[in-house]
Amino acid sequence: MSDPVETLLPTPLNALHRSLGARLVPFAGYEMPVQFPAGILAEHLRTRTKASLFDVSHMGQIRLSGPDAAASLESLVPADIHGLPIGRQRYTYFTNDTGGILDNMMVANTGDALMLVVNASRKADDLAWLRSRIGHRCRVEPMDDRALLALQGPASARVLASLASATAAMRFMQVARTTVVGIEVSLSRSGYTGEDGF
Repeated sequence: MSDPVETLLPTPLNALHRSLGARLVPFAGYEMPVQFPAGILAEHLRTRTKASLFDVSHMGQIRLSGPDAAASLESLVPADIHGLPIGRQRYTYFTNDTGGILDNMMVANTGDALMLVVNASRKADDLAWLRSRIGHRCRVEPMDDRALLALQGPASARVLASLASATAAMRFMQVARTTVVGIEVSLSRSGYTGEDGF
């Protein structure tokens, strides 16, 4: 008997990745680009010296809302969420009952809600954890219909400002709603590459 074939989910940019010749591989249930024709070294150098755009739509985006959302989330993470100012975000992680780390994440205070970005391989577990632990205290909504892009590299601020001038004034770990080429977006100045980015 053969193993069942895994059905991989496409990200919103899947057709673009294919048209650009990406080598696609399974990752966390998605078909993700791992390399483009220029090669990994060229991609790395581009991110370190200029700017690169990453499709990270496979990551989990979760919205927490309600008057008790901050206090509820704070019961699951070792960070000050209640004191997180509107328009700012913080890096933290979920812990289990004995203090072990379950996943790391970014938490943004958008004023009307908390927006979490969690790792792709843990997003179903994180959503279940949130619902079981604090779902009775606040609204927990997966945002599965949203894409997530990361513009990273030392030129990222200049590149993005050429499309949305107001973004040039954003500081590290700031979040805002803005318009980029006519599309309303939620934007944060952050990233995991070690370079400046959004």
